[in-house]
Amino acid sequence: MSGKKQNIESRLFHGVKEFRENDFEQNREVFKNLESSQHPHTLFIGCSDSRVVPNLITSTLPGELFIIRNIANLVPYYKENHDTYVATSSAIEYALHVLKVENIIVCGHSNCGGCRALYSDRLQNQLPLTRKWLELAAPVKKLVKAKILNEKLKPCRRDMLTEQLNVVEQINHLLTFPYIKERYDKGELNIMGWYYVIEKGEVYNYSHDNQVFERIE
Repeated sequence: MSGKKQNIESRLFHGVKEFRENDFEQNREVFKNLESSQHPHTLFIGCSDSRVVPNLITSTLPGELFIIRNIANLVPYYKENHDTYVATSSAIEYALHVLKVENIIVCGHSNCGGCRALYSDRLQNQLPLTRKWLELAAPVKKLVKAKILNEKLKPCRRDMLTEQLNVVEQINHLLTFPYIKERYDKGELNIMGWYYVIEKGEVYNYSHDNQVFERIE
């Protein structure tokens, strides 16, 4: 094993020790209560990006968030008999039917490689599985291109526009799940769209009424 690999492994092992001796001890009662069950209040659907840490940006403890992470924080359309995208859809199903979460957050972020990949030719040959997955965001790509053309937006705004509109699109996908739509329409389920700006530590919440992202103060 190379010196660099040994150093990383050592850091990870040390991190486990630090957790056990500090974080765990400080929250021993929390973990004791989580011994046999979980009761999260929120389903958090976020990107797999290593810079997005749901519990950190929400200041939540273990047991509060049920987390789904994938490339570009995507949600499949509902199908009664799923044969694709089962990992994400099954986690959504479990969160709603078994855990009875009261909130869903779809969280996108700045500088998202998945969203940028929508415009990359590299997907065609080198990343076939990623290309297939990102088909779920195809409507976003079309919408962004139309906005740039029709509203004469500068192309440099493309990435942020894609990332934010993708959050809105995935909320629309969530509402194709009948049990989500029913609870949402009854006011029993709160659905939020967030946009996290990594370099500023800011989170913007999507206003369904104003159709804009507003910074959480």
